[in-house]
Amino acid sequence: HCHDTFLFNTLNNALARCPHCRKVSSVGPEFARTRSIIFLIFGLVVLGIAIGITVGTMQSAVEKGGLYVVYVGAFLVALLLLLRSLYYCAMKISLIEGAI
Repeated sequence: HCHDTFLFNTLNNALARCPHCRKVSSVGPEFARTRSIIFLIFGLVVLGIAIGITVGTMQSAVEKGGLYVVYVGAFLVALLLLLRSLYYCAMKISLIEGAI
């Protein structure tokens, strides 16, 4: 973010918080890409389940109003997972200059 150099232990973490500007970045592109793909897959799976539940129980929802809460909850979880995927896609990447 601020292009300052700082020490970081790559064995413990894959996300680094800059001690100067306090912003988070990924150490190397692999971590952010992998997390983004994982959250995208989970988000799409939950979205598919939510659509299946909505279509499958549409007739029952008229009689039982509580199913609307399940619909909203499932779509919110899918939305949060997809937004988290976008967060990792847009995350800044820090480069490792070398071992010390």
